[in-house]
Amino acid sequence: MNARGKIRVPGDKSISHRALILGAVASGESRISGILQSADVHSTASVLRALGVSVPDLSDSFRLVGKGLRGLRQPGTSLDAGNSGTTVRLMSGVVAAHPFAARFEGDASLSRRPMKRIAEPLTAMGARFEFARDDGLPMTVHGGRLSGISWNTRAASAQTKSAILLAGLSAGVQVTVIEAQRSRDHTERMLTSLGAPVEVDDTSVSLSPVESIAPLELAVPGDPSSAAYFVALAALGGSREVELVNVCVNRTRTGFMDKMMEMGARIDYEDREAVAGDSSATIVVRKSRLRDCVVSGARIPAMIDELPLLACVAAAAGVTVEVRDAEELRVKESDRISTVARNLRAVGVTVDEFQDGFAIRGQKKKLAGKVVTHGDHRIAMAFGVLGAIPGNAIEIDDPDCVQVSYPGFWQDLRSVG
Repeated sequence: MNARGKIRVPGDKSISHRALILGAVASGESRISGILQSADVHSTASVLRALGVSVPDLSDSFRLVGKGLRGLRQPGTSLDAGNSGTTVRLMSGVVAAHPFAARFEGDASLSRRPMKRIAEPLTAMGARFEFARDDGLPMTVHGGRLSGISWNTRAASAQTKSAILLAGLSAGVQVTVIEAQRSRDHTERMLTSLGAPVEVDDTSVSLSPVESIAPLELAVPGDPSSAAYFVALAALGGSREVELVNVCVNRTRTGFMDKMMEMGARIDYEDREAVAGDSSATIVVRKSRLRDCVVSGARIPAMIDELPLLACVAAAAGVTVEVRDAEELRVKESDRISTVARNLRAVGVTVDEFQDGFAIRGQKKKLAGKVVTHGDHRIAMAFGVLGAIPGNAIEIDDPDCVQVSYPGFWQDLRSVG
């Protein structure tokens, strides 16, 4: 066995979605490699095909000919986003700027997730929304001529911000988005790299009108949210030293790694490179002695997807971790606050649940029990790491739900665990 396990995690999910969307509305032929071939990204590709874009089968390397900023056509069927909230919210912004109506549908989990957070600003710009029930899917977007807008999201939501930016891009109008804290910034970085006039001032992002954007030449870096599971496993001593190659290290995405280092994790970044306005690096992780921590406030957006994993890290390391100001977790693929708390208790961990987070009172002991994921890929993978720690015996009820973001997760976990 080698002293160091090497893993190339799949392409970044956020960048993969945006690569397809921006390639579809660019002027010219984009060349994309390393895209994430997961269920969620396939949903975006399928929606774009229904809107008249010739998206080829997703592969390690392909070409995509764009339709221009206002070149989509009215779909002849409902747009099925599967389990992908990113697909619905970002594509709603694009559709809102076109002179037709489109009905979005999704699976049972996605249909429960809130959509009025994008409907409100897009309605203020001039689109019209119809909901079949309450705040979720099915949802029909009636597009048309949009006006510019300055919108305060009163939160930190990359999907809301991106919906507004993509609506402004497609409509050719000025838009400004103001957030409570800075959220993931892939959309504005990628737009800048394609020649769009973007200005960023702390938590404010503005996009000026543009007639077209250039096609992409993009090698998608590895997903830091996927890499986080192996960072945790190696730091906990559940694997040999791990080397994660070519991972996106955008500063709005490395909150988990930053917090792990504050907790004492031995993490190094090597071989940094620039890519599509972002940066990538090789992440090397060694077994570490971890300590207690608190996560709250402005630290939450940069690690929102990894908070269930952080809870499992606390349980495995026998430390106390408290998470606050994370009520957004309740409207993810599952209610991740409740799901984390119930499952950790089921395997023998002491947990306090709050409306906006949880506190894990870790004790160094063997853990065993069955985990109910509610079909949530992040829950399955987080508890998969906990189950890979020697001495633990944890059963995952739905291991296949990882297909939406990391189809090869269990194989990679076995290769280094």
